[in-house]
Amino acid sequence: MTRSTRERIVDEALRLFAERGYAATSVAEIEAASGLSPGAGGLYRHFKSKYEVLAAAVNEHATRTRAQIAETLTEVNSVGASLALEDRLARLCKAGLAKVREESELTRVFFRDLSQFPELVAVVREGLLQPMYDAIVTWFGAQPEYAGADEDWHAIAAVLGGAVVHYRLFQETVGESPGRADRDQFVAAWVRLALGLLPAPAVTPTA
Repeated sequence: MTRSTRERIVDEALRLFAERGYAATSVAEIEAASGLSPGAGGLYRHFKSKYEVLAAAVNEHATRTRAQIAETLTEVNSVGASLALEDRLARLCKAGLAKVREESELTRVFFRDLSQFPELVAVVREGLLQPMYDAIVTWFGAQPEYAGADEDWHAIAAVLGGAVVHYRLFQETVGESPGRADRDQFVAAWVRLALGLLPAPAVTPTA
């Protein structure tokens, strides 16, 4: 699918911001990477400034993330109890890992540059991070096996979702997996932890 000029500008700008940093990336470099004549002002036909390109990238990723999370929840829940709980949990974990990996460029920009733009930090928080944690709460609430479990699911989501985010961030920043655990090991451990949240079976009173 051919990208529009505007889409190329947003995508290439985000890539350059991730590689070099926001301040170190010039408008001319974004234009060149986007297939425009560098320094000719082509970017300004679509955006008022370099900041507006960054803001567009953040907002568009947030909008896409909300849609993807809704689709993922629908897909994962559509299998219902036709899959074993362990398999459903593994699917959920893998979907989270894939999403965090997809946002690797934005993640690098977030930690390097966005502290100077608190309004964009808020977009990332409310549009990318919080929806993921909310999705975990929603997912557990929809699984019949967890009905009756007396858990603080928002706190559970912070732990399980945080583990997924940390796993990918560690790979991005350190260059290897935390604890040198590969993806399959991580998913298996994540599933085991989630299975530990199952409510204890009711004890049948003895006569």
